[in-house]
Amino acid sequence: MCLAVPGKIEQVYEANGTRMGKINFGGVIKEACLAYVPELEVGDYTIVHVGFALSRIDEASAQETLAEFEKLGLLEEELGLQEGEASDHEPSR
Repeated sequence: MCLAVPGKIEQVYEANGTRMGKINFGGVIKEACLAYVPELEVGDYTIVHVGFALSRIDEASAQETLAEFEKLGLLEEELGLQEGEASDHEPSR
């Protein structure tokens, strides 16, 4: 399955002329390209699909979606976690 996963931008930087970010997906940090949504900043929440940020979303929607993905067992699959490796995600409201 290939879902778009919400995450919080922890860091923004440039790599080889491309705007990139470190995104926190419920405790799992991954790199994503921010070129399609240049207005994103540290602290914003975004939807990421195959390594590309696609849009900004609000924190409540991001947390709700992460909690549902985790409950359904999809979070580990989408983030490429190894069996037995858990995310540190705890929904915060």
